[in-house]
Amino acid sequence: VQLQAYGGGSVQAGGSLRLSCVVSGFTFDKFDEYAIAWFRQAPGKEREGVSCISIRDGNVYYEDSVKGRFTMSSENAKNTVYLQMNSLKPGDTAVYTCAATPQGDYGVGFLLSGGMSYYDYRGKGTQVTVSS
Repeated sequence: VQLQAYGGGSVQAGGSLRLSCVVSGFTFDKFDEYAIAWFRQAPGKEREGVSCISIRDGNVYYEDSVKGRFTMSSENAKNTVYLQMNSLKPGDTAVYTCAATPQGDYGVGFLLSGGMSYYDYRGKGTQVTVSS
C-alpha cells in the first residue's frame, strides 16, 4: 500500500489549505477496511497526531488544537482522504504526513492517540508553512 500526500504550501495566518492523501496498491484488502490519519511534525518538536478517519463509517477524531478549524473527509471512489485546514495559525507550521492501517475493531481516537507506530503504511510528508 502506498500513500501520496499533496497540497502543502505557504499561507498567511487566517488562511486555508487543503491536503490530499491518495492511497493505492491494495492487494487482498480494500480502502474501506482502513483508518487513515494525518500526523505533523514541526522543527524541534515531537510528531503529533492531527486527525484520524474511519473509511468504513466516516467517523473522525481530532486533536484538540485543531478542532473546529480542520475537517477530515474521504472520497472513497478515489481512495483519497482530505484535510481541510482553515483559520491556520503559525503554530500549524509543520511537515504533514498521512498514514494508513487496517482498522479492525479499534476506534479512531485510540488509533490516533497511539501514534505513528500503530500505522502499517505512511507516505512522504508535505510542508505546511503559516506566516504571521
